[in-house]
Amino acid sequence: MRTAAWDFVSAHAVGFGIKRICRVLEVSRSGYYRWIAGAEARAGRQAAEDVLVEEIREIHAEHRGNYGALRVHAELRGFGHTVNRKRVARLMRKHGIVGRHLRKKKRTTIPDRLAPPVADLVQRDFTASTLDEKWCGDITYVQVGAAWLYLARVIDIRSRRVLGYSMAPHMRAELVIDALQAAVAASGGDVTGVIFHADRGSPRTRPPRSPRSATGTASAGAWAGSARAMTVNALAESFWQGLKRKTMHGKLFLTMPQARLEIFQWLTYYNARRRHSALGYLSPMEFEQQHHQTARLQLAA
Repeated sequence: MRTAAWDFVSAHAVGFGIKRICRVLEVSRSGYYRWIAGAEARAGRQAAEDVLVEEIREIHAEHRGNYGALRVHAELRGFGHTVNRKRVARLMRKHGIVGRHLRKKKRTTIPDRLAPPVADLVQRDFTASTLDEKWCGDITYVQVGAAWLYLARVIDIRSRRVLGYSMAPHMRAELVIDALQAAVAASGGDVTGVIFHADRGSPRTRPPRSPRSATGTASAGAWAGSARAMTVNALAESFWQGLKRKTMHGKLFLTMPQARLEIFQWLTYYNARRRHSALGYLSPMEFEQQHHQTARLQLAA
């Protein structure tokens, strides 16, 4: 209210005089003069705020409107800015900059009731103390014209990095085997003792058409873990939500090459650039780099 009064005094000071207007408005002249003296500082703060808002808009646009205040703040800090998180949230509200929210998703995993029981090695503990301790895999699908493209991927539970993935117009066991073999190769081929967790949907439990592929994966030493409940694979579900409900929001793929290219681009972005709240707002690759650097320093010490 006072700011509006001072603006009114400034606008009509020539015609009516400062003393008279202040008396009518019941405000002090000293307060008005202090407000005038601080005009330069306010202009400087406003200019700095305008620059910050423009940077927030650029970050928001670069990440396709997906980032909310927390990730925008982390990105600004990553660029060397010292800025308060609440200030970022306030400016985003003020200027209508909103991150994309996830809607409640429908269940897509259908259990294979004919599959033999498998030991649950994860025991619903989706945490890991080091890399290549636990992996998590799952399948989803996206519509491409009148057909479907199925996606399988394997992530490291510690770093959240996508280690391997595969895409195919079918949901046979080879889809998962290809993703798992890609993950094994990305980890150097020796994954003895790694626990691989997947829910018990039928593509994971039916015998693959290519026994050679299955044997190759098993010989790498990855153990299979399976949950009792089909909905506890929270990491996998969260990942697919990010892919389908954020990046591909409102998008319809017309051709398989288009779908494969854009999904590949998003997976690359996810590993290298997308900040993850569980990793202290680092990207998976940044987190792994810090992990390896810390391990080298500990060995040197």
